[in-house]
Amino acid sequence: MTGSMQPLIDALNEDLAFEYAAIIQYITFAAMVKGIHRRELHEFFLAEILDEVEHAKYLAEKIVALGGEPVTTPKPFPIVSSPKEMLEAIYEAEKTTVERYTEHARLAEQLGAKDVQVKLEDIIVEEANHRDEVAKILWMYQGD
Repeated sequence: MTGSMQPLIDALNEDLAFEYAAIIQYITFAAMVKGIHRRELHEFFLAEILDEVEHAKYLAEKIVALGGEPVTTPKPFPIVSSPKEMLEAIYEAEKTTVERYTEHARLAEQLGAKDVQVKLEDIIVEEANHRDEVAKILWMYQGD
């Protein structure tokens, strides 16, 4: 089973490394955010962490169930200083996350891992909601 599922294990490990990065990114940006909207953005960033932790927990458990070993290193992400740059970085991360999970859900479907496909599709909805919420918040910076 591991051999035939190795492409899926690799894909899920890639997702896991990005989820770790998202957790660290949200914590870092919550701590670093400054300015008039600090309080709201601080709370927004912290609130997003729980979803990312749940995604990471699912991915790690599924990787092991498929016969793999979960990665432990996050993907790098840009450190930026202004609230607008933070939101733009998060928007791009969420956008590419939706694209990556969509590709990986298709892979799961091709490999007959329906449970993984459905769960990844659920995660896609959550990540798309994150992306859209960030886009709405970015609207207040459109003149900057």
